[in-house]
Amino acid sequence: MKFFLIDFEGNIFIEDVKNLKNIYFSFPTFSNAPSLPKKECKILKKEPIPFKRYKKAFNRVIEEIKKGNTYLLNLTFPTKIKTNCSLLEIFSSTNAPFKLYFKDQFVCFSPERFVKIKNNKIYTYPMKGTIDASIKNAKKIILSNQKELAEHTMVVDLLRNDLGIIGRKVRVNKFRFISKIKAGDKELLQVSSEIEATLDNWQTNWLEMILKLLPAGSISGTPKKKTIEIIKEVEGYKRGFYTGIFGITDEKTFLDSAVIIRYIEKNKNELIYKSGGGITIDSNLKSEYKELIDKVYIPI
Repeated sequence: MKFFLIDFEGNIFIEDVKNLKNIYFSFPTFSNAPSLPKKECKILKKEPIPFKRYKKAFNRVIEEIKKGNTYLLNLTFPTKIKTNCSLLEIFSSTNAPFKLYFKDQFVCFSPERFVKIKNNKIYTYPMKGTIDASIKNAKKIILSNQKELAEHTMVVDLLRNDLGIIGRKVRVNKFRFISKIKAGDKELLQVSSEIEATLDNWQTNWLEMILKLLPAGSISGTPKKKTIEIIKEVEGYKRGFYTGIFGITDEKTFLDSAVIIRYIEKNKNELIYKSGGGITIDSNLKSEYKELIDKVYIPI
């Protein structure tokens, strides 16, 4: 079985799972992680970027949307944090379907699958839209929100087109279904869709095929090429492994992968949490800045 890791810039790391050293992962169906004690890991302090800096980047994105250069752009920034746990302790203690600890450089506890291949079918599950589950009529509110609907629809269209590059018989099996996820001491409702396509002989060129889909549409935007150019200009930092992907495959019958979000990296003696959200013409500046900060959490 192979493990693979591809960062936002497209740099690739591949190794046999049996040869991995100081790299632990966990998927819903397979894990190489050792049994480690769990701690109640908390973020003790957040130092997000100044509102002024975020406002400048946000306004530039809105200008680009008005010019027609992008319709949806995932704007992200780093936040300095302090915690009561090491990266390995965070890995072992967090509750998430997809987790990765990489050589004490970073940890990821992602709720979002990138693509899954089973036999000759490929599936992707774009996630766009969250709401606090404790809010009265939360499900109705999130599903009727026009800004959220527009954003989700654009991501689904983008990923339908992406799967059409490598597969055939592309179809949306489920559109905007609700699932529950833990976000620290909160429970959130997350809106997702399921898209499917049929593949031919993916076993012989699976890596080349995956690279054609990157970066993931949900963490870049649409149209993808121009949107990525704008992202690199307005964010002003390197995402690195954040918003890349990691996965496993037997190169015969299955491949599973996840988007690297909910991510903490070690930079010298500092811990950096990277987060963000999708910006559309209907986005509200203060709401988006709050979302950036709210997404800095450890799900226990």
